[in-house]
Amino acid sequence: MRHPAAGAPALPAGRSPLRALAAAMRPPFLALTPASVLLGWAAAGWAGHAAGVEQALPVLAGALAAHAAVNLLNEWHDFRSGLDATTQRTRFSGGSGALPAQPAAAPLILAAVLALLVLAAAIGLWLMGRHGPALLPIGAAGLALVLAYTPWITRRPWVCLLAPGLGFGPLMVAGTAVALTGRHLAPAWAASLVPLALVSGLLLLNQFPDVDADRAAGRRHLPALRGRAWAARLLVGLLAAAFAALVAAVAAGVLPRGSLLALAALPLAVSVARGAVRHADAPRALPPVMARNVALVLLVPLLMAGGGGLWR
Repeated sequence: MRHPAAGAPALPAGRSPLRALAAAMRPPFLALTPASVLLGWAAAGWAGHAAGVEQALPVLAGALAAHAAVNLLNEWHDFRSGLDATTQRTRFSGGSGALPAQPAAAPLILAAVLALLVLAAAIGLWLMGRHGPALLPIGAAGLALVLAYTPWITRRPWVCLLAPGLGFGPLMVAGTAVALTGRHLAPAWAASLVPLALVSGLLLLNQFPDVDADRAAGRRHLPALRGRAWAARLLVGLLAAAFAALVAAVAAGVLPRGSLLALAALPLAVSVARGAVRHADAPRALPPVMARNVALVLLVPLLMAGGGGLWR
């Protein structure tokens, strides 16, 4: 059997496994973690449990460790399965290409996954020592999500759709508030519904260019099963659900009125929805739409957190 990396271009001379490790972490995508943690931190303050920066930094470190671990593990699985050899990469999909170009880095990447998970677990245990065991179910669910995502979740369409949103929504936003306070807070859980929908939509759209390669590798996500056009309409529904959840939570008095500042991102959401529907079956035209979608997913929690802090 041909090695998955056969035919892959070699890295430039002097490129080390450490640089391949850094690329496989997908650093630009790690920006989503601070946005989610910031929203959870803000929500704790809205509930009357303000925390200082020194308290939030360990939470951010643990969340970044978990996010980097899932990125690395996904890259490792895709390399081992041969999917990397058949994927047409874009800036937003198809993996980093680090392992096909540097196969010798595979053991280092797997070791880094283990080290990052140990770090995330250690930080979680330390936080529980400070605030009690309320974080334990959230931490355990997060660990299960990291380990199960590529080998199990990607073969179950609806779980695959919701898993990323659950990770960056309820687990990370509400989990941040629990980690800071030891309590489950209604504003944090309500706020987490927005990234739940947005991040699920982000990963949904990013699957469009990989449909053919993913089908061949046995992945069973919704664009592969139902087609890109159907999935584009689902994306429109997820975007609408995100903003509807925000408005409903403010109307119910759970979130501060200032969090409605995130509605300023509605024109961007409309642009993403139109572009996804228009270019669903033209993957080469999708990268600008995918870029706008990334900007939307980062912007909305920042606007929610900032607006909620300015105007209660």
